[in-house]
Amino acid sequence: MRTDENTPVEVGPTEDGSELRIRWKDGGVSDYPPRYLRLCCPCAGCVEEMTGRPLLNPAAVPMDVHPNSVEYVGDYALRFEWSDGHNTGIYPFDYLRDISLST
Repeated sequence: MRTDENTPVEVGPTEDGSELRIRWKDGGVSDYPPRYLRLCCPCAGCVEEMTGRPLLNPAAVPMDVHPNSVEYVGDYALRFEWSDGHNTGIYPFDYLRDISLST
């Protein structure tokens, strides 16, 4: 269940455009390098559903992978259309906060 602090108030690129920035309702800020987010994709094609074992081969993800688009999924997640053609991952806000490298 999403908590108030895991509610984004702004989603967009950092000033230099190199990362995705999420500003959270509690004042926290999370910056995500694109490739890191792609490697963290939680979809069934990237993570074994029953065990959580990663299926995605990091060597198969280009170093310059980036989102072509970012869409809200309801009131709980983001979905990315990646430059490598991948688009099935739904990233819940709680998950994004959990994998944040900052905040």
